[in-house]
Amino acid sequence: MTDLATTLAPERTAPVPVRPRERSTARRRILVGVLAVLLLAALWELVKVVVPDAGGHLGEASVLPRTDDLAMPHVWDIVERVLQPETSATGSPTVLGAMLSACWFTLRVALAGWLVGSVGGLLLAALMQRWQLAEHALVPWVVLSQTVPLIALAPLVVGWGGRIHIGAFEWQRWMSVALIASYLAFFPVTIGALRGFQSPPAAQVELFRAQAATWNRTMLSLRLPASVPYLLPALRLGAATAVVGAIVAEVSTGTKGGIGRLIISYAQSASGDPAKPWAAIAAAALLGLLAAGLVSLLGLGLGRYRYAEVR
Repeated sequence: MTDLATTLAPERTAPVPVRPRERSTARRRILVGVLAVLLLAALWELVKVVVPDAGGHLGEASVLPRTDDLAMPHVWDIVERVLQPETSATGSPTVLGAMLSACWFTLRVALAGWLVGSVGGLLLAALMQRWQLAEHALVPWVVLSQTVPLIALAPLVVGWGGRIHIGAFEWQRWMSVALIASYLAFFPVTIGALRGFQSPPAAQVELFRAQAATWNRTMLSLRLPASVPYLLPALRLGAATAVVGAIVAEVSTGTKGGIGRLIISYAQSASGDPAKPWAAIAAAALLGLLAAGLVSLLGLGLGRYRYAEVR
């Protein structure tokens, strides 16, 4: 059998200098990200200047948040607090050191959940693409699954996981957090992969059928390459949602060591040290961006398939 991928896309068989463009795009995205963070900091300070310290009220209803230093500390106060010791105890690590350790724990758990969710999403999308009946039956349930509150789901997952004992294997609390993270990650991957698998034009699919290509060959040579422009954004979104799921699961399950529990711990001292919890919240937001950025590295070698990437 001839190389069907080459037959279908002869115009892309010649070497295309995509790497310099990819590097330029990556630099531009980093620059835009930095500018977005600076803009957010400027808007934060602008709100403090414009909105009264007591907030805005319409009758008895509060329509604008408080902007005093206890509720919204200055950006430079938050940055300064990050570099100071976490507590007044001798030998206490800095807030930055504590946040980096917590973010590293959450990132590992979230990436484990992202991996499980991505594999499950790809397999489910392949199943739905293979049989239209499966698509009609499963897509509503996939969408409905995202309406279940994580706060209600997390205790159930911990309870079920605590009963798993297979030989010397014992379910750990962080595995429940990773499973909940995968629960959020699989949805965008499933929908993005399904849309990508169904994206090849009918003429290309018919050409594969005319050459007696099996479903596996069609999937590997046609549908999977065609899904790259849809799949990469879905994987990035899945990584960000996995971080969100891991943080919420840490809070709901009481898992220690992650940024979610650190936010709760710092919030307990917010009345006397308001900059510290806001620093942890900012670290959690940056962690989501970092996870999405790491997943973006998967697309560096797939430039020839990203000619129509959905952004």
